[in-house]
Amino acid sequence: MFRPVLTAGAAVALMAAASFAPSSASSEGVPPPDRVVIDVVAVNGSGCPAGTAAVAVAPDNTAFTVTYSKYLAQVGVGAKPTDFRKNCQLGLNVHVPQGFTYAVAKADYRGFAHLESGASGMERASYYFQGMSQTTSVSHRFTGPYSDDWETTDVTGAAELVYAPCGVSRILNVNTELRVGAGSSDPASTTSFMAMDSTDGSVSTVYHFAWKECP
Repeated sequence: MFRPVLTAGAAVALMAAASFAPSSASSEGVPPPDRVVIDVVAVNGSGCPAGTAAVAVAPDNTAFTVTYSKYLAQVGVGAKPTDFRKNCQLGLNVHVPQGFTYAVAKADYRGFAHLESGASGMERASYYFQGMSQTTSVSHRFTGPYSDDWETTDVTGAAELVYAPCGVSRILNVNTELRVGAGSSDPASTTSFMAMDSTDGSVSTVYHFAWKECP
């Protein structure tokens, strides 16, 4: 196995983000000055077993991160038949200061992959508000040979931003998926995998807020 930084337990919790790096992404509007709090109300999926995902809000309210510790899709030696696909569905209750609403303007996904020659990998993600139309899932594909860190970015244009309704509590659903296919590689003698996890919190998915004031 060629996996350099993977698997460790981490409680699903809202964490104080003292080590959260300042967001470099531009955002619409000015973030609210009061603290934003996120409660994790639902966690489902083979990529985020109980106790293996954590959420933290940036101190400047420009973004929040999701950190996983057991998010690994793989095929080949040592893999179970169901391991080729892993997914995670998070339900987040974002408590926004009065008079503000938000949208997700940008999302950065990172991890590590080892794909044998002929193998392939895919990362897919979407996010939407409870009771509202789901946003289109965005997929990113990788082909072997590949053995390195990977990073993808999904950006929503200003005109396409979907804001949470003002004055109404709506759960933000965040869905992600990793998938690996053996292709023409030999799964009897090789292992290909794609991971989106970290032992030390240094590899996180980052969701950048766009803010606006409510009427």
